[in-house]
Parts: sequence; C-alpha cells; structure tokens
Amino acid sequence: MMKRLEDYVRSIPDFPEPGIIFRDVTTILQDADGLGLAIDSLRSMVKDLDYDLIVGPESRGFIFGVPVAYAEHKGFVPVRKKGKLPCETVSVEYALEYGTAEIEIHKDAIRPGQKVVIIDDLIATGGTTKAMTSLIEKLGGQVVKICFVMELAGLKGRELLDGYAVESAIIYAGK
Repeated sequence: MMKRLEDYVRSIPDFPEPGIIFRDVTTILQDADGLGLAIDSLRSMVKDLDYDLIVGPESRGFIFGVPVAYAEHKGFVPVRKKGKLPCETVSVEYALEYGTAEIEIHKDAIRPGQKVVIIDDLIATGGTTKAMTSLIEKLGGQVVKICFVMELAGLKGRELLDGYAVESAIIYAGK
C-alpha cells in the first residue's frame, strides 16, 4: 500500500511544552520516499503557474525550495537571518512570540515585476512568511503563491497571509 506524506511525519507529544504536538519534518527528509513525496507535492502546487523565482527562508525553506527550483528550472533566492548575506541587503524586523527577529535578502536578488513563489516546510503563526512577502514586495517582486509542506491551522497563520494564494501538503487542525 502506498504511504501518504503524513505517514512520514513523526509527531512528538508535549514538546516543547505540555499540550503541544511537535511535527518533526526530519523523518520526511531521512526517507527517500518521504522526501520524494514532499518535493512532488510542492511541485504539483506550482504546476502550470507563471512564475520566475522561488524564495525560501533559512534553513528548511532551502531544503525544500532548492530541489523544486532545480526540477522546475527556476532560480532560488535565499532569505537569511540578519548578518548572514555578504552583499547589500534589505531587511525587515518582525514579531515573534517573545521578542523580535530580523531577516534579509540581497537587494539585487529580485527585479521589479518578477513573479515569486515562497516555499517553506511549515506555516505556524505566519510571521516569518509575512515578513518575507514584505521583503519581496519592497524589491518590486510579486508573490504569486506560498507553498508549505505542513500547516498548523490552529495557529491561524493563513489569516495573516490573507490575499495570497496559500497551499499546504498537510494540514493539521491543532497547534
């Protein structure tokens, strides 16, 4: 019997705190069939879509975004934590549950008018992804789709991305 992508996700109860079920993506990565299913799922999300580039955040967005970019013959643009990129950058600060974080992208990575797909492993609250959309748009890019391997629907991240086309391979109802 063919396994589903969900079958490759390890669920760890009460981590990092009681009542939370941690969805571990590493068990998808370490199994060739699971990894293939994940990449194929993401590729199906962009099938017949008109776009120029894939953007992914450090580090799991790199893991899932680069193979899709390669297979679809598109460029890949990394979004990194502040201070990690060597050339001139634009950055944005965004709120975390406790405190703030800052991400950046090379200033010349996206040209005005380019159509961009964002790929990441997980959407939770949506804060990082929303910050990425603002970086892309600041450079004149247009976000045409946002794709995730997993979504924690209970954290309502999709609501923060209202107005964008969002798709997830797996949707978990809880947090």
